[in-house]
Amino acid sequence: MSMQFSVLASGSSGNAIFIETENHSFLVDAGHSCKQMDKLFQQIDRDPAKLDGILVTHEHSDHIKGIGVMARKYKLPIYANERTWQAMDGLVGEIAVEQKFVFGMETVKTFGGLDIESFGVSHDAAEPMFYIFRSGGKKLVIVTDTGYVSDRMKGIISNADMYVFESNHDIQMLQMGRYPWSVKRRILSDVGHVSNEDAALAMSDVIGDQTKRIYLAHLSRDNNMKDLARMSVQQTLAAKGMAVGEQFELYDTDPLIPTALTAV
Repeated sequence: MSMQFSVLASGSSGNAIFIETENHSFLVDAGHSCKQMDKLFQQIDRDPAKLDGILVTHEHSDHIKGIGVMARKYKLPIYANERTWQAMDGLVGEIAVEQKFVFGMETVKTFGGLDIESFGVSHDAAEPMFYIFRSGGKKLVIVTDTGYVSDRMKGIISNADMYVFESNHDIQMLQMGRYPWSVKRRILSDVGHVSNEDAALAMSDVIGDQTKRIYLAHLSRDNNMKDLARMSVQQTLAAKGMAVGEQFELYDTDPLIPTALTAV
């Protein structure tokens, strides 16, 4: 069986992504309650008790809300870098020492035929990082929660078969919206979130011959819409000479409805 994945939840209210191979399965973040996470797993007909672990990206609540309860309920290993572990202290409750594992920044861990590589992003958290999954010659990249995509990041994530890529906000919606200026400034900063247009510009630099699917992720509940994000990304890519629907396709994600389990 090839590597498969589902974006269980993505958005301002909670984020979680499931990845499996024939012999292993992992969850990246658990940003909803354990009860809600169980419902999401039911929708893809998978059992969270069979996970090999949860990989944490950073300590913000929309990424770790269910981690502590899931760890205790299902006796799951939890992986995070040392600074993220420190930042989560007091936020996820007691996790047994034997369930706590350090996954360092810019390192690779191998589980059978599955390689998982961590890489840093630019976000206002202790030491935020995301993950690349490689198995059977396929490459899946998850990159959200970053204020910009650096040239170094682009080199690491280039030419993946599939991307889960942040497309957080429409700049005009954000500027005209109800958020206080301090929050708007944070989102627009280099340690905030990328806009639809900036996401597409970054995509145009990393899409390669292998790229087949891009999932637009972490859309703001207040400052974006699925149709708007897709249209903005598609138009920006078209301006760069990349036609959606030819080499690759764009897909939506949802805060509460998992994407179909899909082979990478």
